[in-house]
Amino acid sequence: MAKPDNRKNNVERLEKMVENTKGNMEAAEETMHNEHLSAADKQAIEDKNHRRQESIESFKAEIADEKQDRENGRV
Repeated sequence: MAKPDNRKNNVERLEKMVENTKGNMEAAEETMHNEHLSAADKQAIEDKNHRRQESIESFKAEIADEKQDRENGRV
């Protein structure tokens, strides 16, 4: 039998994911200052950070949805 969906901590979990992703983006930005990094590696980091930013936006939308569900008593 599948575990029941426990959404009580989803907002906090998602907020932590946003913070972790921002930290990963900052670390990647620092890495980009490495003069020995190839142009291809720099492009790969830029692409990855772009995807990370998209993820952050998705997390924020999901946080808003979860907060709305909490307010409406669905969680």
